[in-house]
Order: sequence, then C-alpha cells, then structure tokens
Amino acid sequence: MANPARLRDSTEIVLPAGTLKGVDRDLESAFSVTLSREGSTVRIIGSPVEIKAVSEYLVRHGVRLR
Repeated sequence: MANPARLRDSTEIVLPAGTLKGVDRDLESAFSVTLSREGSTVRIIGSPVEIKAVSEYLVRHGVRLR
C-alpha cells in the first residue's frame, strides 16, 4: 500500500501565505492547479506532473521550497 505522506508530497506544495506574492495569479493561469489559502499557509494542489512544473517555476522565480 502507498504511503499517504509520499503521495501528498507529489500532489501539493505547502508554503507560508506571503511567499507567493506576485506569482499566485500566474500559477493559476499557467498551470492546472488549485490554490487553497488556509490561515497562514497556502496549498498548491495538482497532479504530480503539474506540481513538478510548478516547483520548477517557483524556484526560477526565487521562491524557496522546503
């Protein structure tokens, strides 16, 4: 059986809310992902392929991922 934590890691990115300032609208229009704001965090949820592409995009734009 698959480990749920590992599956979650490949389908979402969790960041502090202010991290995406300036790129959040670009993410929603350029990628098939959902941004879910939950208090002081934001979750970027999508398929493993989209999450990988979003990760690369964020790194290119100076966003540090955990």
